[in-house]
Amino acid sequence: MTAILTLLFPFMGVMSLLMFVPIDRRYRLAAWWARYVIMPMIRATLGIRSKVLGYENLPAGASVILSKHQSAWETIAFLDIFPPITYVLKRELLWIPFFGWGLSRLPIVSIDRSAGKDALRQVVEDGKQRLSEGYSVVVFPEGTRAPVGGQKRYKIGGPSLAVAAGVAVVPVAHNAGEFWPRNAILKYPGEIVVSIGPAISTVGRTPEQVSAEAEAWIEGEMRRLFPHHYAGQRSRMNYTPGVEAR
Repeated sequence: MTAILTLLFPFMGVMSLLMFVPIDRRYRLAAWWARYVIMPMIRATLGIRSKVLGYENLPAGASVILSKHQSAWETIAFLDIFPPITYVLKRELLWIPFFGWGLSRLPIVSIDRSAGKDALRQVVEDGKQRLSEGYSVVVFPEGTRAPVGGQKRYKIGGPSLAVAAGVAVVPVAHNAGEFWPRNAILKYPGEIVVSIGPAISTVGRTPEQVSAEAEAWIEGEMRRLFPHHYAGQRSRMNYTPGVEAR
C-alpha cells in the first residue's frame, strides 16, 4: 500500500503542473497511469485482481454511470474499466495539497454538498457540459462509501442529470469493499467482480423513476452476486428500493 501511495501523490503533483496541457491529454495521461502503473501494482503487491461483467451493456455514447461505492479502489479502477469518464466529487477534495491540485486539472464535476438544491443544479449544469464533451459522468448515488452488506439512501443527483441531458443511466455493482475495506489500512487478496447492468432509458421518465430502477438493479445484483454479504437479510425478490439493508 505504501508503494502505491508513493506513486499516487507524486503523479498528482505532476498533474497539478500541467495547467497548459489540453484537458483531454491530461485525462489520457491519468487513464494511462491507472491502467499501466497503479492497477498492475495493486495486483502485484496486494493480490487484488478484478473481473468485469457486462461490457456489452455500455451504450455507444456518453452516459451517467451510477455505481455502488465501497472503497477507493473503484475510483482508480474505473479509469481503466470505462471509456472516458469524469467524477462528481465534493470540492473539499480539491484542497488537499498535490492530490487535490492534480484532481483539479482533470475533467471533474466538483460540488459543495452543503449547498442543497444549488448543489443539484451544479451537478446538472456542469455534468451536461462534461457529457457534451464526450465524458461519461460517474455518480455514487449513496453519496459516500457504504459498508459491505450495507446500503445508504440513494440520492437523485445522477438521475436528474441523466434526464436533463437525455442520456442513459448505466447501473454498476461490485464488491470492492470486501478486499479493500473503507477506512482500513489492511487490504486482502482476492477477486473484485464489477457488474455493468443494462442501460436504463431516461426518455419520458422522471428522475425518481430512473433512480428507483437503478437502485433496484444495483441492490438486486449485489445480492445475486454476493449473497454472503447479505446473510439473514431479505432476498433479492423481496428487495424494496429506498429501504435500507440492515
